[in-house]
Amino acid sequence: MGKVTGFKEFERQDESYIAVQERVSNYNEFTVPLSVAEVSKQGSRCMDCGIPFCHSGCPLGNLIPDFNHMIYQGEWQKASWILHSTNNFPEFTGRLCPAPCEKACVLGLIEDPVAIENIEKNIVERAFQEGWIKPQPPKTRTGKTVAVIGSGPAGLAAAQQLNRAGHLVTVFERDNAIGGLLRYGIPNFKLEKGIIDRRVAILKAEGIIFKVNTNVGVNYLISDLKAFDAIMLCGGATEKRGLPTSGADADGVVQAMDFLTQQTKVVYGEKVENQYLATGKDVIVIGGGDTGSDCVGTSNRQGAKSVTNFEIMPKPAVGRSAATPWPYWPLQLKTSSSHKEGCERNWLINTKEFIKDVSGKLIALKTVAVEWKIIPGQRPELIEVAGSEKTWPCDLVLLALGFTGPEKTLSQQLGLEIDFRGNYQAKNYQTNVPNIFTAGDMRRGQSLIVWAISEGREAARQLDIYLMGKSDLATKEGGDLPAV
Repeated sequence: MGKVTGFKEFERQDESYIAVQERVSNYNEFTVPLSVAEVSKQGSRCMDCGIPFCHSGCPLGNLIPDFNHMIYQGEWQKASWILHSTNNFPEFTGRLCPAPCEKACVLGLIEDPVAIENIEKNIVERAFQEGWIKPQPPKTRTGKTVAVIGSGPAGLAAAQQLNRAGHLVTVFERDNAIGGLLRYGIPNFKLEKGIIDRRVAILKAEGIIFKVNTNVGVNYLISDLKAFDAIMLCGGATEKRGLPTSGADADGVVQAMDFLTQQTKVVYGEKVENQYLATGKDVIVIGGGDTGSDCVGTSNRQGAKSVTNFEIMPKPAVGRSAATPWPYWPLQLKTSSSHKEGCERNWLINTKEFIKDVSGKLIALKTVAVEWKIIPGQRPELIEVAGSEKTWPCDLVLLALGFTGPEKTLSQQLGLEIDFRGNYQAKNYQTNVPNIFTAGDMRRGQSLIVWAISEGREAARQLDIYLMGKSDLATKEGGDLPAV
């Protein structure tokens, strides 16, 4: 374990933030790192529990007590080795993961949990600074070729694992840069894109081939995939959920992902025609998740006149609810750094109509307060509160309502079956076409980055078994540790 009495001696310490006025003036990351000594103290708080529930909380099965102990001992390189044994990209999860491991931390029963996510981030950043993360090309090649379609976290994780198994891997990305939603769906102030480029450079040096601006089934023929021995589909869940409300076609009602993607492209000098801008506008963000929060932060950086956030669900409790006891993921209020930059938040509110002027421009929207009627054994019923209608002046509405599932272009052209949720159906990540596998949001639906990496790793193992009859690739249940 860390220090025997560490959890008694030291309180949890998180990274601090640059002041709001300064950070909203640009799109850079704004966290202030802890000192090496303070990170060591945070590692010492880990109790090395008899049953470390952080393992079950983490979709990757990260060996959390082990790398915490190494940090406390000052063995940073060993910590990196342990961390990378289960997680291909801790620089992503260390910034973007909601940290279900921390919600399952045993210490969290009585005190603030161990700062696992921040420790993870510090380990990988130290490893890059010290040059411990080096390309690991396979010693031998199998002669087998694999096409990975989609370069988000699931695709990248699958590609790296399959390449390390010795297969020749080509990654196809329809956008102009690698990363999937990591690239354009996550604002720069949460993930600067040099972090992606740094890792992609490692993957290229390991022998993975990347092809951008290549939309399989559109400008790349499906028939050309026959040149590969196997295919891994990691295209994500990219069908945006709309709002079937009167006036939703108004000029000024915009999908959140379109808004975020445009701004990130502008940050990197790309030309965007007719960019959606919040500058000087009354902005309403519909949707209370992470994407909605990202829209709030981006709107404030663009100089919005006001930012208001709508959520149709009830306001969560500040602490755990009885419905989600430890060690389960709790349904509790989350206030992000973007919310703290300026935002009026509203719960139990439903949009009834978008109001537009004669030219079709959005000028306001109408809402009604709602309640949820809960009857055991039945679906919750949404009930409008009589007399609660309200009109909100606004110039821009951002729909942050999530995704309904993957696009069906590939499944239709490849003859793949779809499950009852609209995702690509697979058993052990293998579709009904034997040499085609799928992982990530395309298989499980909209989910977390940490789940995408886990899915990519597990699917890679199954594909490797399909090609070779066996696999030495590590799984959550165990495997060889990589030399990082």
